[in-house]
Amino acid sequence: MADNKNAIRVQLKRQIGLKGAVLLGLGSIIGTGVFVSTGLVAGVAGPAALVAVFLAGLLALCNAFSSAQLAANYPTSGGSFEFGYRVIAGPVGFTAGWMFVIAKSASAATAALGAGGYLLGFFPGVQGEWGIPVAIVMILVVTGIVINGIRSSNRVNFVLVAISLASLGFFVLAGIPVWAEKGWTHFIPFWGFEHSSLTDVISGILHATALMFVAYTGYGRVATLGEEIVEPKKNLPKAIQITLGLTIVIYAVVLFIAISAVGHQALYDAARGDSATLVTAAREFGVAGSEIYLAIGAVTAMFGVLLNLVLGLSRMVLAMSRRGHFPKVFRKINASGTTPVPAVALTAVIVMGLTLLGDVYVTWSLSAFTVLVYYGITNWAAAWLTDEQRMYPRIWAWAGLIGCFFLAFWVDSDFWLWGLGLITIGLMWYGMTAEEFKDRRR
Repeated sequence: MADNKNAIRVQLKRQIGLKGAVLLGLGSIIGTGVFVSTGLVAGVAGPAALVAVFLAGLLALCNAFSSAQLAANYPTSGGSFEFGYRVIAGPVGFTAGWMFVIAKSASAATAALGAGGYLLGFFPGVQGEWGIPVAIVMILVVTGIVINGIRSSNRVNFVLVAISLASLGFFVLAGIPVWAEKGWTHFIPFWGFEHSSLTDVISGILHATALMFVAYTGYGRVATLGEEIVEPKKNLPKAIQITLGLTIVIYAVVLFIAISAVGHQALYDAARGDSATLVTAAREFGVAGSEIYLAIGAVTAMFGVLLNLVLGLSRMVLAMSRRGHFPKVFRKINASGTTPVPAVALTAVIVMGLTLLGDVYVTWSLSAFTVLVYYGITNWAAAWLTDEQRMYPRIWAWAGLIGCFFLAFWVDSDFWLWGLGLITIGLMWYGMTAEEFKDRRR
């Protein structure tokens, strides 16, 4: 027991300011969501996927308010895993952590596969089966960077975000003339597809919103790194809201230009094929080198997402180990107090395992269900905060809770059935590992 207490008292250093936190958020969001999943949501909802972008952004805003006030009151690694433990109960907190590990590992696998798809575009004639090996190599490179410490990760992240935003800026500017030429051709019909019923349209938008929501959740990396943020009460809420606001605008504009260029079906086919969604649209621009610029931006963006996901996942493994749900070795932090090395290594193994599935639709859909459950618990915990702890009206938390649990069941049934099965397995594991930590408050 003494060992457990000593492990819990070891704290990571506070070394990230507001600018660094926003960059971590943008680095976590601007990646797979815009370069790959825009094609997936366009395929499910047609042009009405633009509505899903805003609906998902609104739900993410509810979650942002909940995450911000929870992280400000409990600024420690672990995010909603710790929030659920401290505010509600042990099984709820564990479920949040368990869903986070699955969701973000699946998202990381999607990012690695997507980056691999764009990267292979530089080598015409290379067979598609190289996608998985390239993705595995990228995961190993990211793991090495994260093990070197978060300061090193932040410097790399700044460069990656700058390149990614520049490539998206180019995409929008180069795509405006195409939209001016083609007009609204690819937006008719706007609501779904030809001969769609009202039920089909609503179902498609809700499904697309569930998938699109995952693309916003990078701001949660900021909350899971709360133990390392300087002045968390002040900087955490600002960083989360700034990151989210910028992302909504970027997603809507980029998706609009992409649909204008080639239509929703071509985007979906590209996402399910080589994952190079925006390169497909860029081919219509008639601008020399546009495909190369987009591919460079996509690879750097998804490399950045992968970097931040490994960071966040390793901190979750650290937090769950502190509660006794992973072996004690994963509580260890290096001598400088900057990196939980064993937790980073375990994270890499899990992500590589999911990458072997090789299908971005499968990994993204699994991530959608599990991440919606995770943020549903986040909102649940926020709804239980006392008036003294509260920074925003309670209605935001309740709206987020209802929205997350409702949308979770609009992904394909196979994935929410798998998700429910994983929750059951997780709770069984909780019962086996949480004896000395159950219902404990710190």
